[in-house]
Amino acid sequence: MRLDNTFISEIILRCLKRKKEIKASHLFNRFKINQFAYYNKIVYINNELCYLSGCKLKSRNGKLDFLILISFNQPEKAQQNYAQRWQIEMCFKAMKSSGFDIENTHLKEILRIEKIILLVMIAFVWCYKIGIYLHHRKPILIKNHGRKAKSIFKYGLNFLARYLLNSQNKADIEIYQFLSCT
Repeated sequence: MRLDNTFISEIILRCLKRKKEIKASHLFNRFKINQFAYYNKIVYINNELCYLSGCKLKSRNGKLDFLILISFNQPEKAQQNYAQRWQIEMCFKAMKSSGFDIENTHLKEILRIEKIILLVMIAFVWCYKIGIYLHHRKPILIKNHGRKAKSIFKYGLNFLARYLLNSQNKADIEIYQFLSCT
């Protein structure tokens, strides 16, 4: 679970051995910006035993922010697990609102929904693979807050859209090769 900055100031955790209550953000305040760390002791949050991992961040508007992850095991893998989960969230975002707008199809029949989802997933992977390729050739700009200016998916989608919509466009890559499994 990721905690938003509005909740972090209110999250009080109770340490098991010390029986002391502290704010969750205090555990990660001493670290540098973008330095990820995990608290290796079990804590109580709302009477649930859990582990905390996190880092200090700079928000888009330049203010100090925290990313706090709550996990129930393996706190040292929390960042890796969160990154994988975030990729799935970005896939759903691309399907729903940030690229394919699948919800506006208003389909009701299951068979048609299955077909459109299959086609959208193929298109998503195609855009993503093109984005990875482009990112290796010319990396996406990193903004002042430490995050990419656009996602790998969006990088590939923008390139593919320009290529397909402009008949005079001659790319120096063979975009159809990304559809091949070989």
